[in-house]
Amino acid sequence: MKLHEYCVYILTNINKVVLYVGVTSDLQGRVWEHKNGVHPGFTKKYRYNKLVYYEEYQWIHDAIDREKQLKAGSRQKKIDLINKDNPEWTDLSGGWYD
Repeated sequence: MKLHEYCVYILTNINKVVLYVGVTSDLQGRVWEHKNGVHPGFTKKYRYNKLVYYEEYQWIHDAIDREKQLKAGSRQKKIDLINKDNPEWTDLSGGWYD
């Protein structure tokens, strides 16, 4: 059986002003795209480049369901989730691109 890996993630900018929730099958590659402003639009405009939270799933439908749940939740719920696992809001992609 092939193992899949899908991630739901939360990015923020340097000032933690806005939170972005996304889903991907390639977290490292997707974060690189955000950091380098590859795609025009919302995330490039607000310079989301700090990965502060992620969860892994085997099945895409589970990841998409979780992404929708997080997006529908309040900003405070997202902040609480980040603070629980990453209270310093450290960039979790820190060593990926060195």
